[in-house]
Parts: sequence; structure tokens; C-alpha cells
Amino acid sequence: MALNPNERSNKPVIKFESMLKTDDIYFFDAEDFEDIIHHYLNNGKIGLAKKAIKIGLQQHPDVIDLKLLNVEVMVFENNLDLAEQMLDELQQLDSSNEEIYIQRANIFSKKDNHEAAINLLKKALEISEESFDIYSLLGMEYLFMDNFEMAKENFMMCVSFDDHDYSSLYNVIYCFEFLEDYEGAIYYLNDYLERNPYCEVAWHQLGKQYVAKNMHDEALTAFDFAIIADDTFIGAYFEKGKVLENLGRYKEAIENYETTITIEDPTSHAYLRLGKCYLKLKNDELAKYYFYRTVHEDPLLDKGWLAITDLYLTNKEYTKALYYINKAINIDGENPLYWKKSGIINTMLENYDEADFSFKQTVELGNYEMDTWLQWSEVMQAVNDSESMLQILLQGYDFYPEECIIPFKIAGIYAAQQNEVMAKEFLIKGLTINPKNIAIFKAKFPVLSNASWVQNIILKFDKASR
Repeated sequence: MALNPNERSNKPVIKFESMLKTDDIYFFDAEDFEDIIHHYLNNGKIGLAKKAIKIGLQQHPDVIDLKLLNVEVMVFENNLDLAEQMLDELQQLDSSNEEIYIQRANIFSKKDNHEAAINLLKKALEISEESFDIYSLLGMEYLFMDNFEMAKENFMMCVSFDDHDYSSLYNVIYCFEFLEDYEGAIYYLNDYLERNPYCEVAWHQLGKQYVAKNMHDEALTAFDFAIIADDTFIGAYFEKGKVLENLGRYKEAIENYETTITIEDPTSHAYLRLGKCYLKLKNDELAKYYFYRTVHEDPLLDKGWLAITDLYLTNKEYTKALYYINKAINIDGENPLYWKKSGIINTMLENYDEADFSFKQTVELGNYEMDTWLQWSEVMQAVNDSESMLQILLQGYDFYPEECIIPFKIAGIYAAQQNEVMAKEFLIKGLTINPKNIAIFKAKFPVLSNASWVQNIILKFDKASR
């Protein structure tokens, strides 16, 4: 009976592995050894590949292709000097073998000399009869150099050789996206789909480009075509759900997310999106159910814990909210948003020391939003630490010199400290931004507003604005 291609390609591997289990030595021709070695390399079984290379070279010591596979493993294992030495020897035997240039290019790439690697790959291209893989390698080298235009051109060449080379297609679109050339990506994908109208991958990518351009109707159409091409394509259902969710069509979004769950095992991301949709539909119980399913499915998904936190925070269940934000912080302690939530929740619970620490972490991690400074200062106000409150607001003022509320608060603190000079300075700064802001100052400091020096400043600004 005739073997199918997969059985035929696996037969040498089966025979080789059978040989390893015994003390017998079987003979293989050189091409069989190449197939065996490629099989192990493709499956990440480097140890078995090295065994096959060793035995292969014992049986066929003069076969250059086996020696080149040996070099490939050496490069993979960073034995670069020995690999270069072997390549020098092989080049004297066969100077027109493109694989020699490719392996030299790999060595230069490992050494971060990507320009040299590109030059060698171009030489390999000149002598190669099958240039598909070389264009792919060139594309990767240009990516290493952040030359996305040239990377894109080379990956396009790969796709032109093989329309089903989806890895290169993804790389082409990645380059378009990095260059923020969404229109170029849309044109390229539409052209590709003219030749391959049933390619679900291309429709899916086209939909994502339309999303980037806020062309929601076109995006939905593209995702629908992806689903028509493959009705089990989870990515298309999921992306379609996200578009529908953004459009406020939550029930339709839910249908698409639920479809992903019926096709394959549920994912935490699908549960999370379902929870958010039900939250928008004011169905807190179902939202809570799916958020808990999210963290049960993936306990390390911090966004799931954050969603539960926000649900309890909205419902003013602060003790529970604190428990769950701490879960998120334990997973990603470098996220300033989580520390800010912790600061807000601890403030509500009057855990002022913890709130102070949380806001400090928030700022140290790079969150300089105005309400962060204001909320942190209010914690210090609650514990009657006016000096710390002042220092926090002065830092905030450095970031927001055009906002009146911070200088007004600073003026109030200086006034309470009997530092009339500095109080006047910051009151004037706040009024200079906009004299009408005096209403804000009066609301914040009603007693202070009646002081004579305050009234004099207000009068001057009132006259100047007429």
C-alpha cells in the first residue's frame, strides 16, 4: 500500500528512533539523515538532532549539507567561533553554497551586527535558486534594525512566493501597524483578498485595520467574512464582539463572546469581556459571575481581579474591594493604576497610613494625574499633617501650573500656617489663571475668604477683569 506524504517523511524518524533503542546500527542515506535532523530541529529536540548529525557524518563524512546542519546547531548553541571555523573549511569546498552565507549571516545576527548579516543574506540571494527563506531572514534582520519599510518589503516577497505563508503575512501587517500606515495595510489586504477571497486570516487582519481607523461598519463586515470563511475562527468572533461592545451593542457582543466559548475551551479573556458587557447592561449578578469565572480560569490575570475590585468599589463595598485590589497588586505590583485604586479604597476605609503609602507608590511608578495629587493631599489633611499636604501639592503644582485648584489649596495651607506672604503669592497665581475662579477659592476656604488681605486681592482682580 502506498504511504501518504506524512507517513513517508516520518518513516526514517521511526527507523532512527528504533535504532537508538537497540545496539544495532542501521544505514540511512544522506537525505534521510537530513529529514531526521530537520524533524528534530523543527520540534526543538536538539539532543536528538545532534545524535543524528553525529551518526550521519560517520556514515556520510563528505556530505556538505550534513556538515552545514552541524554548523546550524553550533550557531543555535552559541558555539560561534567553532561554527565560523567550520564554515571557512566548507567555503573552500563549495563557495557557491548559499547555506554557508546564511549561517554566516546567523552568526553576525547573533553578534548584533545586523548590517553584516543583511549583506551576507543578499549574497545568498544572488546564488540561491529558492529564495523564499532568505527573504524571510532578511525581513527579520531589518526588524532587528527597526527598519520597518525594508522588513515589510521582504516579507511581502515571501507572501508573493506563497500566499499561504501566514507568518510572513502577519509580519507585513505588523510593519504597517508599527508605521501607523493603516490605509496602506487596508489597501494591501484588499489586494491580497482579491486573489484569496476565502482567507479568514486576511479578513481578520483587515477588520483589525478598520478598527484602528474607527471604521466600525467595515470592520464588522470584514469579521463576518472571516467567519464565513471559517465558522470556527475564534479570533474573528472575539474581535467582532469587541467592536459591538464599543458600539454599545452589548447583547450582540455577548452572543459573539459566547460563541467563542462553545467552539473551544473557555478563556479568561472571554469571561472578562462577558462580565464587562453584563456590567454595562446593569446586570451586576451576571457580571460578578463572569468576573469570578475569569479569575478561576486564570488566577494570574490581574485585569480580572481589577474588574471585581471596580464592581465592589462602585457598590461601596470597600472591604471587599480592598481584598481584591491587593490580589491585583500581588500579580503586578508595578502598575500605578492598582496602587491608586488601593489609595482610594484605603481612604474610604480611613486606613490613612495605607492610603498614604499607596499614593506614594502611585506617584513613584509614574502616575502624575492631577487627582492623584489632590487625593493624596486629602489623606494628609485627614490626619492633620499640613506640612506633608503642602509638599504633595507643591509637587502637583509643578505638573499642573495652569490649574487653579492646586495653588488655591496651597494658599489656604500657607494662610493657616500664618505665612501671609506665600499665601498671597499662590492666591494671586490661582486668580491669574482666571479671575472668575475666586468662586472655587471661596467654596474651599469660606473663612479665609473674609480676611482683609484676601478681599483686597479679590478687589484688584475684579477691577482688572472689568
